[in-house]
Amino acid sequence: MRDVELAAGSAHVALVPAIGGAIASFAWRGRNVLRPMPADAIAAGNVRLAACYPLAPYSNRIRDAQLRVDGRDHALARNFGDHPHAIHGVGWQRAWRVEGADATSARLRFEHAPRGAYARAWPWPFTASQRFDLAADDAGALLAVTLTIANDGDAAFPFGLGWHPFFPRDAATTLRFDARTVALNDATQLPVEHVAATGAWSFATARTPGDATIDNVFAGWNGRVAIACADRLATTVTADTSCDRLVVYAPAARDFVAVEPVTHDTDAFNRAAAGEGATGMRVLRPGHAFSCTMRIAVALHA
Repeated sequence: MRDVELAAGSAHVALVPAIGGAIASFAWRGRNVLRPMPADAIAAGNVRLAACYPLAPYSNRIRDAQLRVDGRDHALARNFGDHPHAIHGVGWQRAWRVEGADATSARLRFEHAPRGAYARAWPWPFTASQRFDLAADDAGALLAVTLTIANDGDAAFPFGLGWHPFFPRDAATTLRFDARTVALNDATQLPVEHVAATGAWSFATARTPGDATIDNVFAGWNGRVAIACADRLATTVTADTSCDRLVVYAPAARDFVAVEPVTHDTDAFNRAAAGEGATGMRVLRPGHAFSCTMRIAVALHA
């Protein structure tokens, strides 16, 4: 399966469809907007080192890889080494095919049929597609990514969508965004409490992620994150209003930060089944589809 190169002005994007439908790189004026995927990771098919990958049909973790829907329990595959929970759905670990591409846009697609080992990946059939559109001029560049999921079966199922983009991080890298609450987690990154995103959890004013690891879901996100680095690169991540959660993953002493627009909380489906409200869970009926879009814009700051 061929890789895809997009170019517009001085902006360049590389896609690796066979590796989780992922983005391998996004650069503008020779600067890396996204953390570039190393050549050896591409050769090895290591999607965890990609610049960005899609999250479908859910984001983040499902507790103990057990999914409860309409009173029925579904055992999912543990798809993240020895981690106890299922994570990030199936799209990031499957090959996508190229439906079409030109100089500045591309369309990728994959179909999930829950047969054999794939039945434990996700119990319901669906099709996922991505569209990438790149534009650039002397002032900056914009990459828009639209992710769509369609229910191919005869039963409704819970779902969520999102993206996992990684951005280069240096000592001066700052984040700025507004959010109402943040989820505090247990040792396996499942939420145990939601608190106001104030004080040490506030990014309303641009600041560095700090020295401690952050791996938390912010709710009531305003749909815009501003990222600034020492090399004068100013990046803005925006998403549709349906993506009203933002996962911030900033591991201590690493050279990247991930900001992930997503549609629901961690373990939203099980929590909704237990009676919790406002988890962001959605249900996709047979024959229906749902789309959302993330935009990554880049320019130089003063």
